Amino acid sequence: MLERACIILTAYIIDRVIGDPRWITHPVVYMGRVITWLEAKIRMFFPREEQLKQAGILFPIILVGGSFLCMWGLLTLLHLIHPWLAWVAEAWFISTTIATKGLAEAGMGIYRLLKQGKMEEARHALSMIVGRDTESLNEQEVSRGAVETVAENIVDAILSPLFYAAIGGAPLAMAYRAVNTLDSMIGYKNEKYRNLGWASARFDDLANYIPARLAALTLVFVSWVMRLDSRNCAIVILRDARRHPSPNSGFTEAGVAGALGIQLGGTNYYQGIPSHRAKMGEAHRPIEPNDIKETVDIMKWVSFFFLLLCLLSILTLEWI
Repeated sequence: MLERACIILTAYIIDRVIGDPRWITHPVVYMGRVITWLEAKIRMFFPREEQLKQAGILFPIILVGGSFLCMWGLLTLLHLIHPWLAWVAEAWFISTTIATKGLAEAGMGIYRLLKQGKMEEARHALSMIVGRDTESLNEQEVSRGAVETVAENIVDAILSPLFYAAIGGAPLAMAYRAVNTLDSMIGYKNEKYRNLGWASARFDDLANYIPARLAALTLVFVSWVMRLDSRNCAIVILRDARRHPSPNSGFTEAGVAGALGIQLGGTNYYQGIPSHRAKMGEAHRPIEPNDIKETVDIMKWVSFFFLLLCLLSILTLEWI
């Protein structure tokens, strides 16, 4: 258990300092290729829509189970070669499941473009991390999109991988990343994936259930540490979190809205079609670019304290 704590700490440091180098193919890329291949095969053998709902269960079984077994097998093999080789590899693979640096860079990139008055570039940068239409968004709406994206990704991009790494090391962390990748690729409630992707979407909701609620508690504490409105943070989480379409993402999004005294949610457009999302928080003031920077700072502090919580839990189990 002590070794696992050291591995997770190293993985977190690697992510904060190095992130995901572009010259190394990320494991998620391979997962995406497998999902695309598997979808084609499933649609070939199960052409009718009523068959796809049952066939959709194959995605989490094959990809999630396969990711766990592949990672476990690789680490076992490396351990036979040399324990230190397995140690380094596990730290590296866990770091690829965490996206603290990448999420911060995405948010701060938009923040800097807005501060420089480069609206077109800021809209384009936002379009790289959201699915909504961004071509006609003003500064306030671009800022809202960036704040919402950073806030809602605190759980699935950082805290959940740390949570599962603490429980089961790199194999379980990579299995979680497979769950999240499935949800992002086929977990939609549209006509194409309503039946095929239902199991993947439900599995993602289940996997993030506990981390999202731990994230809410950590966010309230961080708001107090950062001298933000921690009381309002807690109030908005309790009142508004469940208004979010996702049963989990609303906790951090509502928490950030409450801590900053802003209102998130509202109307977004997807390929010209309006989509109305429940509002969270109160609009005590307009959203501005500085809120992006504040949200990134919140994200970093939440990830740090959640890491400490994971390490403390592991060490407590070791002492027991």
